[in-house]
Amino acid sequence: MASEPRESKRAVALVAPTVAQRAQAKAFVEDGANQARMTMEKGMEQVTKTAEGFFKAAEEAAEFGRGNIEAVTKSAQLFAVGFQDIGKQFFAVTQALTDHALESAKALAAVKSLKEAADIQAAFAKASLERSMSEAAKLHEATFKLAETAYAPITARMTLAAEKFAKPLAA
Repeated sequence: MASEPRESKRAVALVAPTVAQRAQAKAFVEDGANQARMTMEKGMEQVTKTAEGFFKAAEEAAEFGRGNIEAVTKSAQLFAVGFQDIGKQFFAVTQALTDHALESAKALAAVKSLKEAADIQAAFAKASLERSMSEAAKLHEATFKLAETAYAPITARMTLAAEKFAKPLAA
């Protein structure tokens, strides 16, 4: 039985880790924990940077969208004001032509000969045609100017969009 405690001690010595082994195991676990912590910290940093990038992109997209809405609103305002102006011009032209027709009608009512009536009618037709052509050219020009002015804010936004979205492709 004396050999039994000796055998037990020997078995315990074989099974029980030595102080050096325990220190080595502790260092291994601590190194693993430190590496895991550093990996998690780097991962969290990357996630934070990525999230910040997404938030920044979302803010930029929202700001760009607001700019688009402002451009469309400005364009609609310019179109409405310009269309009113063209309507006023058209009304003024129509009024002037009507006044001219009334003057010619009064002059025709006072004629004393057929030749005089023909002369008045010819002068009226010529003046009406010239005035109509002149005013039509002015209205045509005003319409093109309105289109150019009204679409300018939208054109500017399209140019900005092309510049903004072309940069990432070029970079």
